[in-house]
Amino acid sequence: MFTTRPTLQGTFGMASSTHWLASGTATAVLEDGGNAFDAAVAGAFVLHVVEPHLNGPAGEVPIILAPVGGPVRVLCGQGVAPAGATPAHYTGLGLDRVPGTGPLAAAVPGAFDAWMLLLRDHGTLTLARVLDRAIGYAEHGHPPVERLGETVRTVRELFETEWPTSAAVYLPGGRPPEPGRLFRNPALAATWRRLLAEATAAGPGREEQIDAARRVWREGFVADALVRAAARPTMDTSGRRHTGTLSGDDLARWSADYEDPVRLDWQGWTVCKAGPWSQGPSMLQQLALLDGDPGLGTPEGVHRLIEGTKLAMADREAWYGDADGPDAVPVGTLLSAAYSGERRALIGDRASLELRPGSPDGRTPRIARHARTPAATAAAAAGQPPGAGEPTVGGRDATGGGPAEPGDLHVGGDGATRGDTCHLDVVDRWGNMVSATPSGGWLQSNPVVPELGFPLGTRLQMTWLDPGLPSTLTPGRRPRTTLSPSLALRGGEAVLAFGTPGGDQQDQWQTHFFLGAALRPPVRGGLDLQGAIDAPNWHTDSFPGSFHPRGMRPGSVTVESRIGADVLAGLRERGHRVTVGPPWSEGRLCAVARDPETGLLSAAANPRGMQGYAAGR
Repeated sequence: MFTTRPTLQGTFGMASSTHWLASGTATAVLEDGGNAFDAAVAGAFVLHVVEPHLNGPAGEVPIILAPVGGPVRVLCGQGVAPAGATPAHYTGLGLDRVPGTGPLAAAVPGAFDAWMLLLRDHGTLTLARVLDRAIGYAEHGHPPVERLGETVRTVRELFETEWPTSAAVYLPGGRPPEPGRLFRNPALAATWRRLLAEATAAGPGREEQIDAARRVWREGFVADALVRAAARPTMDTSGRRHTGTLSGDDLARWSADYEDPVRLDWQGWTVCKAGPWSQGPSMLQQLALLDGDPGLGTPEGVHRLIEGTKLAMADREAWYGDADGPDAVPVGTLLSAAYSGERRALIGDRASLELRPGSPDGRTPRIARHARTPAATAAAAAGQPPGAGEPTVGGRDATGGGPAEPGDLHVGGDGATRGDTCHLDVVDRWGNMVSATPSGGWLQSNPVVPELGFPLGTRLQMTWLDPGLPSTLTPGRRPRTTLSPSLALRGGEAVLAFGTPGGDQQDQWQTHFFLGAALRPPVRGGLDLQGAIDAPNWHTDSFPGSFHPRGMRPGSVTVESRIGADVLAGLRERGHRVTVGPPWSEGRLCAVARDPETGLLSAAANPRGMQGYAAGR
């Protein structure tokens, strides 16, 4: 099979990410003697610098890690809703949904603390060594990717008229970042230098300094600046200026933490995902609906996968969230053979245009009012994508004019944008493996905090204001996130780590990749990672989007034009509403792998968008 690049192989270490500088940084840290967790943290902080339109320190990150000799764990870097973020507060402002931008959409920032916990508990290097390259790129400059400049140009009017602190960073001299001209963020570099100085003053120990850095973030100068930023009236997607609810107490009380992954045994593999506060279990539900090889690349196989996706995502809408007690998500039932068999029987020969959540354990599904009304499908009539935030990559652009490329975004005068996400996977020579999907805190989500060089995030836009839903906005609870890294085992050992940006599409594209990697013949004795990444891909928007304004397109499927005439014809004959996108427009997958028997390491990265790369030896 032709692939755009080879699957890299070696025995020392491998990294794959959505930006070559992050992959290069991670491999350099491995060469310096660090392990996979040191490398992941260093690469993540570089991603904050070189992909600020895709992630930031005040965003969020779920991390799945498999330390040698230890259990697979999920490290949750998704912050909770602040104490003042009640539905009554938002409806009292005349809002029926959480805005897609601005401080009202900001959860407690989660990414920084999660990376610090990973470094403290599983890394080996000091914080200063891990942050060194990120500080260097912020202080001395990096070559900006085209998408960074395009993002800034799109939001230029907003920055100049409403968000001047963002203009100061991203429009230096009145010019957006341009390829061939180094771009710097000296305020961010100064933030990390001050944080390191205060952490170092706390004592000589590595763990002691990392914990001190966490306190500086939660209670020191960083926290003070974040709270001041949340209190500034800011134009958001409502078309009005609002202040946020984030307080010093919210920051001081929250910490990233560890939990067990949700698992599914499938044809000799054990696939591990974050819990139902993410959309991760929806990938496991898609796999559980398959009774064998679905027939990848055939009209019938793609049809059945699309219909299975719709059922899994309908369950996501009705059941997923950060709920407990009697409202706890029935994950065990959702993944059970009996329930999956019942759901599988709903897949017929024609495309469904309905949102069909199931009734696990006889419970009645609950759907938000907006998702049940014609407003939710208004975007379909206009030929528009389902929402802002992370994009419908390869879908239609925000004007309805044509297919969007990876990372495309739209902005109106109110700051409504579509951003995206990053991903990073690392495996080292000892067999430690980690998969992480950083996102949020985009430059287009909130004004830059001038004292810090980065903005707040907007993850609360994924909650509903309707009462009694698993994903209802609730103080102290995590908003249901789309961020969804993956890690797969064979024989109890970590074999494969992978993931992708893409919002609601993440667990669609990952399912297709995993099936390709798991079912294809080996290449050079290892998994055909690059072939699975390069294979023609697709997604559906037949469910409420996770991002403001929360629209959906019933019956939709967006496919890469490379998918083949027979598949296109077969889907249309079955009643799917097909949009044909550019040939390389669906997915931005990264992956690393390890063969436990031979120690052979592999890595591959997505060619779409022309900035993701794997590296290693």
